[in-house]
Amino acid sequence: MERRDFLKALAGLFHYALFIPGLETTGLCLLYKGQKEKEVSGMAYTAKDYKHLLGMPGFSEALLTNHFTLYQGYVSNTNKLLELLGEMVKGGKIGTPEYAELKRRMGFEFDGMRLHEFYFDNLGGDGKLDKSGKLYKKITEDFGSYESWEADFKGTGSMRGIGWAILYQDSVTGRLINQWINEHETGHLAGCQPILVMDVFEHAFMIDYGLKRADYIVAFFKNIKWSAAEARLK
Repeated sequence: MERRDFLKALAGLFHYALFIPGLETTGLCLLYKGQKEKEVSGMAYTAKDYKHLLGMPGFSEALLTNHFTLYQGYVSNTNKLLELLGEMVKGGKIGTPEYAELKRRMGFEFDGMRLHEFYFDNLGGDGKLDKSGKLYKKITEDFGSYESWEADFKGTGSMRGIGWAILYQDSVTGRLINQWINEHETGHLAGCQPILVMDVFEHAFMIDYGLKRADYIVAFFKNIKWSAAEARLK
C-alpha cells in the first residue's frame, strides 16, 4: 500500500473508532498506538441533548436515536482531532504527512458536528411558516414565491448523492440561496449563514423510508421549526 493510501485509510479508521463500540480498545486505532488516551482539556465541545425530538411524527425512535449517536461521534472526533493536532504542534510535527491528513479531516468532523446541530435545532416544529414574518417575505422577495423556493429546496435535497441541502443567506448582499453540500465540508458558500439545514445522508431516513427520500423530505417539511430558521436570518 502506498503511503498516501495508508494515510487515507488511517483517517477513515479514526472516524469509525469512536463510533463502533470496543474498536478503540482493540489496538486497531493506530493513531493512539503507543499513546495513552487522555481526556480532552480546554474548550472541548459537548454534544447537545435532542431527546425532546423523540415522538416527532414521521421519525421513529430508532431512526432518531441512531442519528443522535452518530452526531455524538462527530463531537467526540472533533475533540480528538483538536487534541491530536495540538500535540503535533507542540511536538514540532507540523509539515508531516500525518499532520496534513488530520488537518484535512478537521473540516469533515467539525462540519459533521455543526451541521447536525443546525439540522436538529430547526426540527420539532409544526412546519408552518408565518406568512407575515421576515423569512417568508425574504423568501418571496428572492425566489419570486414561497412555492418556487420550496420546489428548488426540495429539488436540491433530491439530488443523487450524500450530503445536505442548505438555505443560505449571503452575509454581503442578504440574498437567499439554496445550496447542495457534498459530505459535510465541500460546497459551502464562503461568508454565508445557514438558515435552514436538511440532512440527506441515508442515515437520516433509510430506517423509516428505505430508498424513498422524497417521502422523508415531506416528513422533514412537516416538522420544520421555522422560528429557529427565522432567528438565523439577518
